[in-house]
Amino acid sequence: MSSTSVSRRDILKSLGMGVIAGGVLRTIPAQAAEYAHHMVMSEKAAAATGAYTPKYFSAHAYKTLQTLCQTIIPPDGGSGGAIEAGAPEFIDLITSENDAYQLKLGGGLMWLDETCSDRYGKPYLDCTPELQKEILDLIAYRRNAQADPSLSPGIEFFSFLRNMTADGFFTSKIGIEYLGYVGNTFLSEFKGCPPVPGL
Repeated sequence: MSSTSVSRRDILKSLGMGVIAGGVLRTIPAQAAEYAHHMVMSEKAAAATGAYTPKYFSAHAYKTLQTLCQTIIPPDGGSGGAIEAGAPEFIDLITSENDAYQLKLGGGLMWLDETCSDRYGKPYLDCTPELQKEILDLIAYRRNAQADPSLSPGIEFFSFLRNMTADGFFTSKIGIEYLGYVGNTFLSEFKGCPPVPGL
């Protein structure tokens, strides 16, 4: 198949298959992830508001997704976070083309809101930062499912979302700059690996 005959849907499905197989950074060609980020940037540039319009998630679910992504990879002094890198848009775009992701992520966001409503009387976004941290601490560790099996769906969801957020971040321009990745460059001389600090 020639590169000119590859459709948007083919690229997004290949991204989805790669994440199932173990993560975009390990199995998906960088060009496919770059293409997804390019699609998001093109849409933002063409929109009158400069904003991305979610393809799969409702407005409420997308806002929750953004909040979770920013919690997973917040901005720091030298780099933007998941929001600035376009991770939520990346996740939404891939999810819009993948039924398994729709079930995992859409179902996971519903689980999170329902669990917060049962425990705290309100959905996740309406909880205080302390309550949000409390529920995320419960679903961040697989060992918590041993003490409370009802957390298992949330733990699976949050683990998957962390991987997707990392993939969206580290395949973006911001993420690549954060890593200091320069690609294939010519070295006139290789002086060996740098020394390991502290040894």
